Amino acid sequence: MSLTPATERARVGQSWRSRPGRVRPQRPRVSQPRTIALASAGGLAFWVVNFAISLTPIAAEYRSALSIDYVPMLLEALVGGMVIGLCVAYLLQRFFDKIPPTSPVLKALVLSGAALLAVTVVLEAPAKLIATSPPDMRHFLIGLLFNGLRILALALAIGTMYTRPVEDRET
Repeated sequence: MSLTPATERARVGQSWRSRPGRVRPQRPRVSQPRTIALASAGGLAFWVVNFAISLTPIAAEYRSALSIDYVPMLLEALVGGMVIGLCVAYLLQRFFDKIPPTSPVLKALVLSGAALLAVTVVLEAPAKLIATSPPDMRHFLIGLLFNGLRILALALAIGTMYTRPVEDRET
């Protein structure tokens, strides 16, 4: 009885992936210290812009209309900036070659734009448009503007600090 090639490989413990001559594609390396450094820079930029925005009269009116306390808002912005920064920094390193623009700053802007879209759809829209009656479009747009500015600062900080590892650079 003759065995098919797949059956023969299974009998000897080989998978189709471990055939001689087959090269397994390398995943881009994601450095944990580098991810934390990039996320810290992005989170700090996010928080600084949030602090600057919080000093404006529009932000004071926004906070009072939505009953947001000042100090907890600053702490939440720091944590939120770090979480978004970790996501953007990790994805920038992991999928650097698969994101269309050529500049690391533009790549970080693309990823941060996706984060802004996710934050808007998951957090802002339900809180301002669905949970209130009538929908509060003015405060939704103000929150969207604030988030856009904060996430833009995060992207610029991460994209500016990002440098490709030596083994990835073309000479």
